[in-house]
Amino acid sequence: QVQLVESGGGLVQAGGSLRLSCAASGRTFSSYIMGWFRQAPGKEREFVAGISRSGGNKLYADSVKARFTISRDNAKNTVFLQMNSLKPEDTAIYYCAGYSGTYFSVPRRTMEYDYWGQGTQVTVSS
Repeated sequence: QVQLVESGGGLVQAGGSLRLSCAASGRTFSSYIMGWFRQAPGKEREFVAGISRSGGNKLYADSVKARFTISRDNAKNTVFLQMNSLKPEDTAIYYCAGYSGTYFSVPRRTMEYDYWGQGTQVTVSS
């Protein structure tokens, strides 16, 4: 029943920036821990960043820490991923995901998340 729709992907040169958005349907957005994952061709889907229900706790993969920032606006049912200093190795399909369980801490495992968007392509040229 819950739908997530990503937007904001595109093609940028190395060193550039993009801001991804994920819009959620329904009125229970604030009850979900939200995360961003990415998947490059031939590789497993990996955790990028996550944010707690109120937005007070954030978790990042080491590969993107200090470059990416996750945020959310519960009034607008939207989660964002600001990506700066992009590198060619950031090229992937980026997925928005929601966790509806009872964990307090942000999960890192793909299998923990219940709802997924269809993804948005991010391509970083060298």
